[in-house]
Amino acid sequence: MQMPTPTEDHRKLHRLAGEWIGEEKLEPSPWGPGGPAVGRISATVALDGMFVVSDYVEKKDGEVSFRGHSVFGWDPSSKTVTWYWFDSMGANPPSPARGKWDGELLVLNVTSPGAEGRYTYRFQGDDRYHFQIENSFDGGKSWVKFMEGSYRRSPGASPT
Repeated sequence: MQMPTPTEDHRKLHRLAGEWIGEEKLEPSPWGPGGPAVGRISATVALDGMFVVSDYVEKKDGEVSFRGHSVFGWDPSSKTVTWYWFDSMGANPPSPARGKWDGELLVLNVTSPGAEGRYTYRFQGDDRYHFQIENSFDGGKSWVKFMEGSYRRSPGASPT
């Protein structure tokens, strides 16, 4: 049997790879008072190009306040991008967020007990993107912004 190779849909995810830094704004929530933060993402193309794996560190007031680990992939059966997210809050994801590309925009959604999440990546060329997290507590009728950030590729870092 021949091993699968990355498709164009897998390769689209490779633009997430690299070293990124961004200014973030968190909204007040049950998890904290909100305010400014700095996020750093280190993402690599993994497993022969089939996935992008990343580690995230958020700092507030110069101290690490949150960490995350994610795996992006492509599900050919549903024709969706998948995003598994794990973080220092310790919850296991009930399922991956799923989404699709629309040009420079990648929007993913996930439903968990009691809430829905929407994650939006808006790319601006190869070296910048804007990211936003929104939550819905009424079945997707209304959305509340949780955080947003603008990220740039660290100088000298390549996309893969």
